[in-house]
Amino acid sequence: MDNGWFRTGDLGALDADGNLYFKGRKKNVIVTAAGMNIYPEDLEAALRREPEVKDSVVVSLDRGGSAEPCGVLLLREVTAGTAGVDEKGARKPRHAAGIVARVNASLAEYQRMRCWFLWPEADFPRTATGKPKLAEIRAAVESQWGTAERGAHAAATSGGIAEMIARLRGRQGNGNMNANTGLQTDLNLSSLDRVELLGAIEDRYQIDVNETYFTSAATVGDLERLVRESSAEHSEFVFPRWAQRWPVSWIRTFIYYLLAWPATHLLAHPRVFGRENLRGVKGPVLVISNHVIYLDVGFVLAALPLRLRHRLAVAMGGERLAQMRRPPEECFFLRRWLQRMNYFLVVALFNVFPLPKRSGFRESFRFAGDLADRGWSVLVFPEGDMTPDGKLQPFQAGIGLLANNLRLPIVPIRIDGAYEIREANSIFNRPGRIRVHIGNPMEFPASADPQQIARELEQHVAELGVSGS
Repeated sequence: MDNGWFRTGDLGALDADGNLYFKGRKKNVIVTAAGMNIYPEDLEAALRREPEVKDSVVVSLDRGGSAEPCGVLLLREVTAGTAGVDEKGARKPRHAAGIVARVNASLAEYQRMRCWFLWPEADFPRTATGKPKLAEIRAAVESQWGTAERGAHAAATSGGIAEMIARLRGRQGNGNMNANTGLQTDLNLSSLDRVELLGAIEDRYQIDVNETYFTSAATVGDLERLVRESSAEHSEFVFPRWAQRWPVSWIRTFIYYLLAWPATHLLAHPRVFGRENLRGVKGPVLVISNHVIYLDVGFVLAALPLRLRHRLAVAMGGERLAQMRRPPEECFFLRRWLQRMNYFLVVALFNVFPLPKRSGFRESFRFAGDLADRGWSVLVFPEGDMTPDGKLQPFQAGIGLLANNLRLPIVPIRIDGAYEIREANSIFNRPGRIRVHIGNPMEFPASADPQQIARELEQHVAELGVSGS
């Protein structure tokens, strides 16, 4: 009981007319690698609309550390000689694959079931009230996944790299692609096409692909070899949830106002423009900013209102964080100890989490989605690295994908004046030399192209510096 209310664990949604719709049980929600919430009840309802499906259950499978919806099908009895039954009266897995393919076509991309399982018995195990026993069904699927059923599924749904490229480009079939088809010369894949293809390959084959090798691939055959040779081991990036919990969050706030806040204003005292654009914005939000100097996080924190400042997580280079957490063994032991101490301090005091540049970035997207679900805003520097010349660098296409996944208002920020003090190696600066411009929060429709999102965000941040707004 909570203030007279009994928490049932049920989830609901209100439409524009005030009607309440049951979405499912909170404990059954599947959170994808991209941080998207999938309600099994929605997928089960779509499966049951197929005439061949007597009943269905959707369970969450752990595929290499990522949750994935798996449809468990109970088909209606059909007579021998009809579609879906072989000469011995056994159900054909390929027939079930067609059912799943039809259902997937009606679902959003993130909801689609890339694995399915035919229930071998006449009915699901059920409770006394007739509800399927989800725990037993999930255990049965996990114990048998990887046998002939999985092989039939893979044959029916994988389609190879060529078909995957065709699907991502909105085409049917594989477009007569072969191993010698050039990714750039023949298909003219853009940088965003490659990012989406990389995510699709990692999702389909449950591997972490080295982005350097992926970028160097010139043909469809090169990608197929890369998939065969890639290790199934996932990245070792650690996503610290302890940094958002009490008492760490309280200690971080105390130390910030004791040390970081006075230091920021003593050394630079940034002048903030556009703070009125955040009136009424409660969060969570996705904050983006240009990256000029290592003090940028302090400038952003000083510019944000308290309600956003105290619940902000910062994305930091995953490879650098991983090296700080596990320094090379050949380093002197005192240096390794200092590196580990620096890792703990930067995570605890600035609430950072890893955003890798090569592989494993999808795990970061998932963690960012989890942060947003828990009410935390996220700060990302879309350029990837600090500017080498003071000019705004092109935004990485991944910021468009992240924005599309999080579906949060995006707060653009531009920092001016920091490059000059970086080049001059200046410690104490006159007030107002650093200028922080905050733009109006931006939102994009779900159908927006991620590359277009990245371009618009880059243009908006650039214009903040020009207009002075």
